[in-house]
Amino acid sequence: MDLAIQELFNIDFFAWVRSSFLPFVRIFALIMVAPITGEKEVPSRIKIGLAILIVIVLPLPQLDNNLTIYSLMGIWIIAQQIMIGIIIGFTIQLTFMAVRFSGELIGMQMGLGMATFYDPIGGPSTSVLSRLINIIALLIFLSLDGHLWLLYGLANSFNIIPIGLSPLRQNGYLELIEISGLLFTNGIMLALPLMTLLLIINLSLGLLNRITPQLSIFVVGYPLTLFCGLIMLSYLISSLPSFIEFILEQIFSSISQILLYLGDTSS
Repeated sequence: MDLAIQELFNIDFFAWVRSSFLPFVRIFALIMVAPITGEKEVPSRIKIGLAILIVIVLPLPQLDNNLTIYSLMGIWIIAQQIMIGIIIGFTIQLTFMAVRFSGELIGMQMGLGMATFYDPIGGPSTSVLSRLINIIALLIFLSLDGHLWLLYGLANSFNIIPIGLSPLRQNGYLELIEISGLLFTNGIMLALPLMTLLLIINLSLGLLNRITPQLSIFVVGYPLTLFCGLIMLSYLISSLPSFIEFILEQIFSSISQILLYLGDTSS
């Protein structure tokens, strides 16, 4: 016991801080952009404390002793770590952007486009359905241990892209731009069944209006569209866990691909 306490006090604290600062920058940049922790409601002290805790827990590789923080070289390395953390966090956010985009499409088709409120995540004018589906997607993300997979990918990022002077390759940025197209593809895929049903209802109401002009379509159409949309939305939410799992598999494989392209030294 006394030996353990003596070894604890023999730790060079300033050397540990110097070697952990650059990994801390990458982790903190990820936390500032990642889902849940990147929200404005989360205090900055909690974000900093969580980043320090991850630095202590994660097995990080040893850094080169020649790397100095207080120099132009150190500023270059810090900027790289911030960029890597932001890229990982933004790629994860594509999952929830797709869900919010799908909610906006569904709400507009159901006639709930004006049912908006202030949302610090999605923007000052966010649809109610978009916010609801986003909260459900966050809960599914936690239930699928997405946060643990994110930490696993973060730990592997230090092996794929070690902290050093090597520049980030442009192929990684091009891959990120290409993967951003999944935002629209997945969002439309999620909203497509309900949009198709509402389109058929609107076509039927239009045909009915031509057959019987004396029938007020505006009185019948809106309640019918809203009622059918809510019924279809219940079935859509029940299939949301499998769809979120499908998107997360795409996103995590995309993160690995982006990191490989960013740290590719063969080109």
